[in-house]
Amino acid sequence: MFDFLKLLKNQDKFNKHTMADADRNAEFKGTDGTVGFIYSWSGNKDAGEGEKEIINLIEGERVETEIRFVKPMKTSARIIIEMEAITDDQTKVTWSNAGTLTYPVNIMIPMMEKHVVKDMYSSLVNLKNILEK
Repeated sequence: MFDFLKLLKNQDKFNKHTMADADRNAEFKGTDGTVGFIYSWSGNKDAGEGEKEIINLIEGERVETEIRFVKPMKTSARIIIEMEAITDDQTKVTWSNAGTLTYPVNIMIPMMEKHVVKDMYSSLVNLKNILEK
C-alpha cells in the first residue's frame, strides 16, 4: 500500500479533487515517490490551480505532502497519510490535513470542513475499492 500511496500520480485514480477535471494540465518535477517531487496542476473551477510536494516519507508508514493552492484561493496545507498494519491483509489508512486560513475566508471554516471530510471519505472509499481488486 505504501508503494502505491507514495506516488502522487496515483492520486488521480482515487482522490476526488484530482478527479474533478480529467482535462486539467499537469506538470511534474522530480521523481514521483521521493521527497521533493512536485505535482502541479491547472484546471477548471472545481480542480483549481496549485501544486503538491512530497516533503517527508517514512517507509511503510507515512506520506507527508504540502499542498499549495493558487486558485480558487491562495492557501496551503500539510497533508498526512498514515498507514498501520492491522493484520497481514488489512491496513488502516488515516488521512489528515492542517492549514491556516485568514479572514474573511476563515469564517467559512465550519461549512468547508463538512465538504472536506465528505470528500476525503469518498476518496478513501475509492482507494479501498482500488486496493481490494
